[in-house]
Amino acid sequence: MFNHRILATLLTIVVGISFISPAAAEGASAEMLSNTCLGCHGPGGISAGPATPTISGMSELYIIAAMLAYKYDNDEDKVDAIIEADAELEDVEFFARTSTVMNRISKGYSEAEIKTIAKHFADLPFEGANQNADAGQAKAGAALHETHCEKCHEDGGSSAEDDAGVLAGQWVPYLEYTMADFASGDRDMPKKMKKQMEEAHAASGDEAVRDLIQFYANQK
Repeated sequence: MFNHRILATLLTIVVGISFISPAAAEGASAEMLSNTCLGCHGPGGISAGPATPTISGMSELYIIAAMLAYKYDNDEDKVDAIIEADAELEDVEFFARTSTVMNRISKGYSEAEIKTIAKHFADLPFEGANQNADAGQAKAGAALHETHCEKCHEDGGSSAEDDAGVLAGQWVPYLEYTMADFASGDRDMPKKMKKQMEEAHAASGDEAVRDLIQFYANQK
């Protein structure tokens, strides 16, 4: 004979589920979709590994652009067609980037799921890496940033509003790998960035990139 207490408990659970709000259901879905990201990017999208960036607090548009590039193996025509077909993506700007595993992971998500993931992490707070920076290099980097980088990477590289990615507080190795990808051509360097980096190099030589990285690493 079926235990009446068990039946009552099951009915309570079913009734409770029926009253879960759409917003709560959407939040749970976003969290589940984003769980795959936490293995590399850390709990809450805050990286504990120096080779991967913190993605919490990044802008939605930046995350969407990155994941679409990964998903479609940097096929600019394909990504541009998707952007043009979706009014919500009209401000997303394609940029090619290298990948180790992200191209495989991103293929498992639809465009709608990518937008959900992007919003989830954009709504979370950014937390800078706990690391030491060279004070002298950081000071030199601060001057370079103010002259060459602040217009696109506002507030010392900490603003997500410019959709250029948060630099301040990211791990030094991650920043070094990223700049190496730019230098090698494995990652697209926007024309404005290329011009400013050339001017920074003309002013400070090979130390320019190192000093900028130490400046961003020094930001909390």
